[in-house]
Amino acid sequence: MLNLAQYYAAFIDAERDMRRLAVGSVHWKTVSGRDYLYAVHDSRGNAKSLGPRSAETERIHAAWHAARDRRDGARTRLDEVGRMYRAHRLGTISAEAAAILREADIRQLLGDSLIVVGTNAMPAYEIEGQCRFGMGLDETMDFDMAWVGGLALASNSPRAPSQISPASTPVWAMLKAVDSTYTVNSERPFQARNAKAYEVEVLVAPSRAASLPNGDRPVPIPLPEQEWLLQGRLVDHVVCARNGSPARIVAPDPRWFALHKLWMSDQEKRNALKRPKDRKQGERMLNAVAELMPQYPLGDEFRAALPAELMPYFDQWQQGHDPATARPPSPSW
Repeated sequence: MLNLAQYYAAFIDAERDMRRLAVGSVHWKTVSGRDYLYAVHDSRGNAKSLGPRSAETERIHAAWHAARDRRDGARTRLDEVGRMYRAHRLGTISAEAAAILREADIRQLLGDSLIVVGTNAMPAYEIEGQCRFGMGLDETMDFDMAWVGGLALASNSPRAPSQISPASTPVWAMLKAVDSTYTVNSERPFQARNAKAYEVEVLVAPSRAASLPNGDRPVPIPLPEQEWLLQGRLVDHVVCARNGSPARIVAPDPRWFALHKLWMSDQEKRNALKRPKDRKQGERMLNAVAELMPQYPLGDEFRAALPAELMPYFDQWQQGHDPATARPPSPSW
């Protein structure tokens, strides 16, 4: 599915180029016998004049339409690859999660400021391991993101302009752009819900809490265990949603993700219905890392870096895992 990432990158780049010029469209309007170029600058369709017809406004008009053509061409190819992706029954995420991730990526929030934590990360780990090992453990009707402001991620994509992502409330502006019905849960201010009751939660490690923009929403509660998900090397892959639409997932190092899941499975504060799934995800992920992802070593050096809270889970898994008899699942790629 290498073409999926290629076409997705072309789509995102073209969308960013379009938004540099206008939020919506650009079009000519004749006023008092003279042509003026107008750009739609908000989601309500309000437009402002960019000036009378001139060499510069002609250039802007041509650039926007060229970017639109590139975006539409990439989208056509993405539709084709999306159908093949689903036909192969590869790991998917919900359409709601995919829409959020695309908007976050367009606004250059993904990876630099937000990563995916929780079950929605599973399809990206499967691509990393080139194997479908998360069957039965990848269904969820909510979406967890972690604010990691300041956590640099190498990217070949150009920095999007500041007007794409309002600096004052970047996460809230992004969610409202995806679905205007999102509201903050008054009883759980770290959670937002839309009119269909789809839930989005934002988490943060204490070391990153100071980088949260004042006034942004939802408002995460700093959790010490989120520090673990900042360690190691991030996974970064493009996947498809259940409706075939693409999305890029940036997720924690699979080793730390797995041990965090095992730790969560023993926490009384955790929803009792989710704890068995946490344990299965953690165990299956560590097995997949050991058998399919040599780029993420599980040797003495990794163990020495573990905090005291996670070391017993790693040791318990290691004692039960026999590399001589372990058989990785049959690859789906």
